[in-house]
Amino acid sequence: MDASQSGLRPYVESWRPEAVTETDGMPPAPAASLSAVLDLPGPAAADGDPLPPLWHWLYFLRWPPQKELGDDGHPANGRFLPPVPERQRMFAGGRCRIDEPLRLGEPAERVSSLDAVETKQGASGELLFVTVRSAYSQRGRTCLVEEQDIVYRSGRSGGRHPAELDTSAVPEAGEPWSGSLRTDPALLFRFSALTANAHRIHYDAPYARGEEGYPGLVVHGPLLVLAMLELVRREAPGRRVSSLSYRLRRPAFAGEHLLACGTPAGGSAALRIATHREPRHATAEVAFA
Repeated sequence: MDASQSGLRPYVESWRPEAVTETDGMPPAPAASLSAVLDLPGPAAADGDPLPPLWHWLYFLRWPPQKELGDDGHPANGRFLPPVPERQRMFAGGRCRIDEPLRLGEPAERVSSLDAVETKQGASGELLFVTVRSAYSQRGRTCLVEEQDIVYRSGRSGGRHPAELDTSAVPEAGEPWSGSLRTDPALLFRFSALTANAHRIHYDAPYARGEEGYPGLVVHGPLLVLAMLELVRREAPGRRVSSLSYRLRRPAFAGEHLLACGTPAGGSAALRIATHREPRHATAEVAFA
């Protein structure tokens, strides 16, 4: 079947993957490692401490055998990977409700299930939106519920990216909160290792340029989201995040000067990641308890 003629819907009409349950001991080492990668003065959380919002992305990781990876480094098959031809995957955004933070050193359980599948027509062709819902619990209590939106297309799309990168220009911001993030290949490599992400666009520059059409290494979408949330932790350390949503809009590239910006408004805050060429590579909204 030719996806360009038939559309993506026929490939997933009968695709109904079952829910999967996983456990993790929640050791403190991954959190300490990410703290070092982000140049924090010490571990953001130790044994028994609450984990910062979305740092659970360091846990419940899957390391498939090398033979199960595709040419792009991403797993060729998986429970929630839709059976579309020449699949290209993009992390679009998500939402998270935090009733209580997960705590390090306490075994946790995650139950993940397919929540929604929808096809949409984008500027560069048909897109398949897949939403995966995951509920995390400790001691028999649901602590947080997360939904992640992943976008898939059939075949490659070069997108609209700069031909050359300006690594000297610095973005400006007028928001009350701001913090800079300068990414380089070493940082992206370390973050890939911490999150079990073998996608070559984050560490293989010739592949990113020649096969994917990017001008350089792509900064991980989750890293952009965590950079925005670090701004909240720094500027509002006494406030607990009860819910958040985020959207990844335009890719950013290694070497560019990134700026996390935030504006508090009572019980919430609006966040964004900017470069000199784009004011909103990623955006987020957080609500405080």
